[in-house]
Amino acid sequence: MFIPNHFKNENLEEVRAFIKENSFGILITSSSNKILGTHIPLELEDDQNGNEVIYGHVSKANSQWKSFENNEEVMLIFNGPHAYVSSSWYDHENVPTWNYIAVHVYGKMQILEEDELLYALNKLVDKYESGMENPVRVPDLSDETMKQMKGIIGFKVTISEIQAAYKLSQNRNREDYNEIVGKLNDSDHSIAKEVSEIMKKKN
Repeated sequence: MFIPNHFKNENLEEVRAFIKENSFGILITSSSNKILGTHIPLELEDDQNGNEVIYGHVSKANSQWKSFENNEEVMLIFNGPHAYVSSSWYDHENVPTWNYIAVHVYGKMQILEEDELLYALNKLVDKYESGMENPVRVPDLSDETMKQMKGIIGFKVTISEIQAAYKLSQNRNREDYNEIVGKLNDSDHSIAKEVSEIMKKKN
């Protein structure tokens, strides 16, 4: 991903937190004649050996899984909040632009055996059920329900590189920066307000 130096985020602790908070991502793989992508939950976790990986799974009805091979290089994309920035917000002529956060993760694919797929599903369900009034747990599901595991392909990606773009007007002077924060905060769009809040924290 092209990232000008002043928009690079090399704080891996912060980037890891971003991935966990924005974990509905895109898995990108290639087949012999096309690029394939699927929008799925992608969970940054430690595997059973304590290695940092990203787990995911797709339905067998999704033909993308047929492109999976162990040790295949894949890309995972995680998007954060984004907002249009009008050039009318400056006290001088300039071009409009877009503020955003995006992370690309590269690594090697490994198809999961049943025991590690079950481990990954337990982690996934526990994460999203933790705040529920009556949380569901995988071990409590019936054998009949668990047969649905046969309909999915699980994988993990061993991370080789993380690229993080935090384009948040870092190249603007203090006056312009504060004006952009204020205009985004005044927007009718909640996602623009979210960008404003992040910029306030980064200020």
